[in-house]
Amino acid sequence: MRIAIDAMGGDHAPAIVVEGALAAAKEWADAELLLVGDSAKIEALLTERPSNLRVIHASEIIEAEDEPVRAVRRKKDASMVVAGRLVKEGEADAMISAGNTGALMTTGLLVVGRVPGIERPALAPMIPTLDGRGVLALDLGANMDSSPENLLQYAIMGSIYRSKVHGMDRPRVGLLNIGTEAMKGNELMKAAYPLLEQAPIHFVGNVESRDILHAEYDVIVCDGFAGNIMLKTLEGTALAIFSALKTELTRTTLTKLAAAVLKPGLSAFKEMFDYTEHGAAPLLGLTGLVLKSHGSSDAKAIKNAVRQARTALQNDLVGAIATEIKNGK
Repeated sequence: MRIAIDAMGGDHAPAIVVEGALAAAKEWADAELLLVGDSAKIEALLTERPSNLRVIHASEIIEAEDEPVRAVRRKKDASMVVAGRLVKEGEADAMISAGNTGALMTTGLLVVGRVPGIERPALAPMIPTLDGRGVLALDLGANMDSSPENLLQYAIMGSIYRSKVHGMDRPRVGLLNIGTEAMKGNELMKAAYPLLEQAPIHFVGNVESRDILHAEYDVIVCDGFAGNIMLKTLEGTALAIFSALKTELTRTTLTKLAAAVLKPGLSAFKEMFDYTEHGAAPLLGLTGLVLKSHGSSDAKAIKNAVRQARTALQNDLVGAIATEIKNGK
C-alpha cells in the first residue's frame, strides 16, 4: 500500500512530519510512504532512508491563511494538491495532511472526487470517552449546513468506519440533539430521525452532548455547525480543567506533595484525552482515503495517522462505503 503524506502541512512542518514518517516507515514495512513537498528541505531532515520511503517534489505550499478554493485551483504544485492527485491517479492509495482543513476538503472534492451517490463528504474525528474507546463524530466542520439525507449518509459512513477500522459488530449510532425524545429538536433533526430509524445501522436514538464522554454511543451524527461547536467546547473545557488542576496542585507545598502522589493517575487521565493517540480524522465519502491530522500534530500523531490509514486500506473502507451507498439507492 502507498500512502502520500503532505510533508509541508501543519504547524511544525516539515520537521515533525518527516520524523513521524520515518518512525512509521520503520514500523510498517508493508507501507510505502511518499513524502510530498520541498525535496531539498525534506532530504535535509532525513536522518536515515528506509527503502519504503520516497520523496516527491512539490514546489508550492498552501498556507493556513490561504482561501481554500482559490489556493487549490491556483497552486497546482502545492504539496497537498500533489498528494491528492497521486490518490486520484492511482499512484497512492491514501493521503495524510495536517494542513489547511478547508483546502484539504477542497482537494478531496475537486482533486480526489466524491463517491457516486455521496452528496457531501464528512469530517469524522474521534472524540475521547471515559472508557478509552472514543466516539466517532461526523460531520464536525466540513459542511456547515446539512440536509436530513446528508445526516443519513453520515450515519451509514460512520457505522461502516467503526466496523471496518475498529472491528465493531454493531456500532451504536446516535443523533446529536437537545433531548433524547424522538420529536425533539429543530426541523432538520425531526426529519432525520425517521430516516436513521429505517437505515441499515444500529440507530439508538437522540443523544445530548453532555452524555458523549460516557461512551454510550460509538457514532454521533450532526451537522457541521453544531458538531464543530460541540468539539471546540469539549476541547476548551478539557484545557480549562487541566490548567485549573495544574494551578491548584502547585499552589502550596502540601498540594505539590499531593500532586506527586496523584501524578500517575493524572497522567493516565490526560493521555485518555490526547488527540495524538487517534492520529487523524478521515474525510468520509471520497473515492480515495483522505485523512486530516491536527494542525499541531507531533511525530507520534503523524505515525498514528499512518497506522490508521493502513487499517482502513486493509479493510477496504472506501470500497465498503461505495458499495453500501450504491446498494442503498
